[in-house]
Amino acid sequence: MSESLDILAPAEQTEGTRSQLLRWLKRIGESVAENEPLIEIETDKVTVEVASPGSGVLLEILKHEQDEIAPGELLGRISSGAAGQAVTPEARAPSAAVAAAGVPVAAARVSPAATAAGTAAGQVSPAVRRLLAEHQLAADAVRGSGPAGRITVEDVLSAAASRAGRPAAESVGATGRAQVEAQPPASARSHRVPHTAIRRRIAEHMVASLLHTAPHVTTVFEADLGAVLKDRARRREEFERRGVPLTLTAYFVQAAVAAIAAVPEANSRWTDTALEIHDDIHIGIATAVEGSGLVVPVLHDAGSRDLLEVARGLEELVSRARSGKLTPADVRGGTFTISNHGVSGSLLAAPIIINQPQSAILGIGKLEKRAVVVEEGDEQKIVVQPRCYVTLTLDHRVMDGHQANRFMQTFVGRLSDWPC
Repeated sequence: MSESLDILAPAEQTEGTRSQLLRWLKRIGESVAENEPLIEIETDKVTVEVASPGSGVLLEILKHEQDEIAPGELLGRISSGAAGQAVTPEARAPSAAVAAAGVPVAAARVSPAATAAGTAAGQVSPAVRRLLAEHQLAADAVRGSGPAGRITVEDVLSAAASRAGRPAAESVGATGRAQVEAQPPASARSHRVPHTAIRRRIAEHMVASLLHTAPHVTTVFEADLGAVLKDRARRREEFERRGVPLTLTAYFVQAAVAAIAAVPEANSRWTDTALEIHDDIHIGIATAVEGSGLVVPVLHDAGSRDLLEVARGLEELVSRARSGKLTPADVRGGTFTISNHGVSGSLLAAPIIINQPQSAILGIGKLEKRAVVVEEGDEQKIVVQPRCYVTLTLDHRVMDGHQANRFMQTFVGRLSDWPC
């Protein structure tokens, strides 16, 4: 007789983050090998895989797709032991092979009746259960369109609308309460794109940061990148020989380190009793990932790296971010953030929302050639220089205007006076 093994959510999780079960990679009754990817979990920062704790057959699923999960929570079980390892793919159907593995026949085949029974027994998400109660609907009266016939929020809303003889026009808001949407014209065409856990968490994080946590103030400067571009042109070939692309972001990181040294409060965290100033500088780099949203991988110990080490670290982080291979450690522990929004054409963005619990975020606008007036002796002349707008959005509880301006003066001065 085989034993069962618990499948648990990762216990290690960044403070303040939440996780959602994205998908099961196996179905009940399918065989699975030890350390084989079994579940994908999406946090507000990264997507991670949960490996099977042993070899056997997927016996039970306790948390379903789109369910929020807590660290260490029980997600399901697999049968283990020799009998479990011997199960063949035919174990998906109710058969002697499934019975020999110790998997109940009812678990290997999900029928409509079993689904309804499971739903009635409480196998629905809290949001669905809340909506069923609000609309006075019985779970077995709603046709489920989710995995294995599971009832979704949209199923409940459609059933409620059908009973009332009107189109489904409700959605679940951030509080989980049903909210009525404005009805579009009958001829209007639209489609719904469900929020990912990352997108929802970004939205909540932005609202909390701007409206409920920190009074935001933004200061704007302009940076001359002529010296940086000359140095980059001189060093680019050397960096390429070492397999490292030399980006402008690497220069921005080093200039930010110099500015933090001048104004340590920019690298801090506000608490109710004191300002916690971080001695180490861990700089997050806001990175847009197609299909997922914004992630902020962290370049740790940026203050102790030279330009080559910064460039190499950035390349590794951005590559992992865009290939979906970031780990929780890659997005943990940031103390300051840079948003290089200019790479997508933006000249100026203000305010850029502070990445709590940090105290400031630096924005870099699009690099372009501009006509500026310069003084040479007693004469003034108009010259063309490569310039960009840079912004510092700060928590006004932490810094006053003169400190923010000193930070920016140091930052733009480091760039304009870069030795080349």
